[in-house]
Amino acid sequence: MSGAPPLIALVPVRAGSKGLPGKNLRPFAGVPLWRRAVDQGLAAGASEVVVSTDIPALLSLPPEPGLRILPRPAELAGDAVPMDPVIAHALSAMPTPARVLLLQATSPLRELQDIAAALALHATGGWDLVMTVSPADPGVLKWGFVTDGRFRALVDPAHPFTNRQALPPVWRPNGAAYVFDAEDFRSRGGLACDRVGAVKMPAARALDIDDAADFACAEAAFAARGQPDVP
Repeated sequence: MSGAPPLIALVPVRAGSKGLPGKNLRPFAGVPLWRRAVDQGLAAGASEVVVSTDIPALLSLPPEPGLRILPRPAELAGDAVPMDPVIAHALSAMPTPARVLLLQATSPLRELQDIAAALALHATGGWDLVMTVSPADPGVLKWGFVTDGRFRALVDPAHPFTNRQALPPVWRPNGAAYVFDAEDFRSRGGLACDRVGAVKMPAARALDIDDAADFACAEAAFAARGQPDVP
């Protein structure tokens, strides 16, 4: 598309992980988690991949075409820091304008077709943010808030009294991929917005690695899948 802003992939990886220390550097099917996300970003057409990190081993890597290692300040590397300020810091290293593809390293079962679908949906111009989602338990619709002793259903007052099988499908953000314009993010000050497009992914590709059990499960699923979509 002539005159389109460049596509920049952002891969945020930090050193601290309570569930699985050093997980972002750990080889997954022979390729470190962080590198797999970088390779997917490049394979998806990103002109550059920005890795936001505080990991010394990554900060000391030699220069590589298409890859920028962005030092992340200590105040943005804690486990309680939300994603918005991390993205805001990374945008300072990106051209303006730019389209941003956010890829979490801990979602290694994501496929290039999932990324391509997210990019294509965002390119329609109908959405300020596009994100991948996966099926979730509709039983959550039976839940609600309690304020001053009053119960209020999350969505529909009838849902708490509806058989689970009759509840409508529910989808959860899985963190595998997000697509947005850098300027839109800056103007909003974060990811949250009204016009959010969803790309559906099967649960089998949506596992997010948090601990050793997740890692082993994901590797087994990846091996069973056969030929990977990127080397």
